[in-house]
Amino acid sequence: MTMVNLSLTEAYSLAHQVLRGNGFSEEHATVVARNVTNGERDGCASHGLWRLLGIVDTLRKGKVSPDAVPVVTDSAPAIVKADAGGAFSLLAFEQALPLLIEKTRHCGIAALAINRCVHFSALFADIEPLTDAGLVGYACTPSHAWVAPAGGTLPLFGTNPIAFGWPRGERPPFIFDMATSAAARGEIQLHLRAGKPIPEGWGVDSDGQPSTDPQAVLDGAMLTFGGHKGSAFAAMVELLAGPLIGDMTSAESLAWDDGAGGLPYGGELILAFDPTRFLGQEAHVHLARAETLFDAMQSQGARLPGERRFVARAKAEQEGVVITRTLYDDICALR
Repeated sequence: MTMVNLSLTEAYSLAHQVLRGNGFSEEHATVVARNVTNGERDGCASHGLWRLLGIVDTLRKGKVSPDAVPVVTDSAPAIVKADAGGAFSLLAFEQALPLLIEKTRHCGIAALAINRCVHFSALFADIEPLTDAGLVGYACTPSHAWVAPAGGTLPLFGTNPIAFGWPRGERPPFIFDMATSAAARGEIQLHLRAGKPIPEGWGVDSDGQPSTDPQAVLDGAMLTFGGHKGSAFAAMVELLAGPLIGDMTSAESLAWDDGAGGLPYGGELILAFDPTRFLGQEAHVHLARAETLFDAMQSQGARLPGERRFVARAKAEQEGVVITRTLYDDICALR
């Protein structure tokens, strides 16, 4: 397979040109291009440059605004709301982030609800700015109804990712970002693109039968991780980032899409916690106890979540990123 090597600057420039050339405003093009470049940089191909195909397709289908200006509202002492206006979530998040951090410093805990946003990005991108600020973070969002609940065979939940981050001072933060489905939908789509079967347990076909055919699962239903446990987490995300913040569930998002095949539309909930407000002068003592936990995990040979991303990041900053010639050509064709 022929590969193409791009520096991070070249990858960002390619993404930015594609987005601007398709009508995204400079503000949206900047944050989206940075996001997909960073996903590729961190070894997260399912949320990297490949995402440009779906981003542009969603725009061309009229399912995302290319230039909506977010409206950030100081809703309550510990609540920030950001109306994305039907655009991607990233610009709304970026503009609401300073107020979220300010409120978290003051109250010890604060929430950001992003409404009316189209979502495609990995949630670790929304968590890392919080850990960089010394805060603990949590984020979740529904998607389209692609996933069957445990015991069922019909799509009801989204992939419904959750992410959590813990600051570690000078060390890379502890961050996990995972779908509550057995795999991210993008992973199944990448298997389809590569002509490879998916692992057993990722989904069922339209007859409710287990399948390793990626197209059959995309046409049928994905499954949650861990059976009923993952199903409960998926339902929690539906409620927290749906009705709680006045936005859509995954089933409502899919109905709104009305067969267009655009990216999910709805809301995202982000929570932030300030250890220093919880712990005062004892904060350093208890944060050190957390490091004891991490060290104990690694001493057994366990890998901390996010470690591979930071290793991939350091390598990409020196060597750039590598994508297939087919993907590169498909992205260039979008220009």
